[in-house]
Amino acid sequence: MEKIVMAHGSGGKTGAELMEKIFGKHFKNDVLDKMEDAAVLEINGRIAFSTDSFVVTPVEFKGGDIGKLCICGTVNDLLMMGAVPKYITCGFILEEGLDIEVLDRLVESMAATAKKAGVKIVAGDTKVVEGNGGLYINTSGIGIIPEGRDVSAANMKPGDSIIVSGTLGDHHACILSARMGIENGIRSDCGVLADIPNGLFEAGINVKTMRDVTRGGLGTILNEIAEKSECAIELSETAIPVNDEVRGFCDILGLDPLYMGNEGKMIVVVPGEDEEKALEIIKNTEAGKEACVIGHVTSGKGVVMITRLGGKRVVDVLYGEGLPRIC
Repeated sequence: MEKIVMAHGSGGKTGAELMEKIFGKHFKNDVLDKMEDAAVLEINGRIAFSTDSFVVTPVEFKGGDIGKLCICGTVNDLLMMGAVPKYITCGFILEEGLDIEVLDRLVESMAATAKKAGVKIVAGDTKVVEGNGGLYINTSGIGIIPEGRDVSAANMKPGDSIIVSGTLGDHHACILSARMGIENGIRSDCGVLADIPNGLFEAGINVKTMRDVTRGGLGTILNEIAEKSECAIELSETAIPVNDEVRGFCDILGLDPLYMGNEGKMIVVVPGEDEEKALEIIKNTEAGKEACVIGHVTSGKGVVMITRLGGKRVVDVLYGEGLPRIC
């Protein structure tokens, strides 16, 4: 099986062959095909711009791979600002010894996910370094924010409802299972969330805030938006959805789903009077079938959770390292 060698990063013939056989084959489009020093894009109005780096191990896992993950992560970040994702750039750090066949599968997965998300990969870069056959990907994305959309944690007010799009901890548990060699049926939730915001905006729902629930988990995300809004959040423990197999996995290892990362889940904050309509819309999407209302915005500070026994638990941010690296 052909491997990545240092010459693939030299800028010479070997590197050009890699560009043609792998990246050019899968990422072909009218902007990238010009092979200029920079992409020339047509953009009008307000834009959202995001960048992220992906270092997950293993690079292929149940439900996805690092190629799918990097597109979903960047597209979802743009969607959370009410933007329509348009363009993505990607930078690859390839370690010497990486199987070219593996790279081809990952790039093909990126291209397929980008096509599904309706975005074009318009620029990129590749570097080769010494190593043990791994790879890392950085992506940046641009989206256009349509007139009338204003999505921000600062918009939240007491009385607003908080909806989560589905079960928590799937991606984190999937990656940790693979790292530990544990066989189970847990799959990553890695996916593009476009149908949820699109459905809400098309229905005229007053979307206050949206966040994808990634690193740090739900607990950390809710603390961040509570601080930005200068409000408090009250959760219901019995309302928080967790897959039975993931819950059992967490019980064995002493993990808390509130702080586990996801790659295909989001929260939406809407006015209390829009709660039922918004929930129905989300449940009618592929990514939101298991959506539920998990809490409400209140006056005060911080995040508290009403436990199964009726007591109150302070939900703080994640401290320390949320192992393993899941994105």
